[in-house]
Amino acid sequence: MNDYKNKILKICNESSKNTLMETLEIEYIDVGEDFLIAKMPVTSKVHQPDGVLHGGATAALAESVGSTASYVFLDGQNFFVRGIEISANHVKSVKEGFVYARAGIVHKGRTTQLWEIKVTDDDGNLISVCKLSTIALPKK
Repeated sequence: MNDYKNKILKICNESSKNTLMETLEIEYIDVGEDFLIAKMPVTSKVHQPDGVLHGGATAALAESVGSTASYVFLDGQNFFVRGIEISANHVKSVKEGFVYARAGIVHKGRTTQLWEIKVTDDDGNLISVCKLSTIALPKK
């Protein structure tokens, strides 16, 4: 991994300290020209009562990686990025291991952005497909 990628991932992971992302143990693991990937362990901390990954934890992972991707790929130094709408379609359950969320841009407007976040398990099986709308507001 090159120095630029390492720098971006370090910034993303450091920004998670003392946040929900740290509580959920979300870790940013890869970044490219148009995507960001994070992983989250699937343990009892993120299970629903019947022992499978809670859809809310999945949505929190998706919103975290999508919002962070907006910060990375937009001018995060000069804009606040906020999620304004998220939807999630859960297609498979998972009980253990890790889930991986890959955020890719669908629409990159000056003010609003649309992200698709695919969540997969350790074997590459699709767990959820999420869509996140973000808004970039100038810091003034």
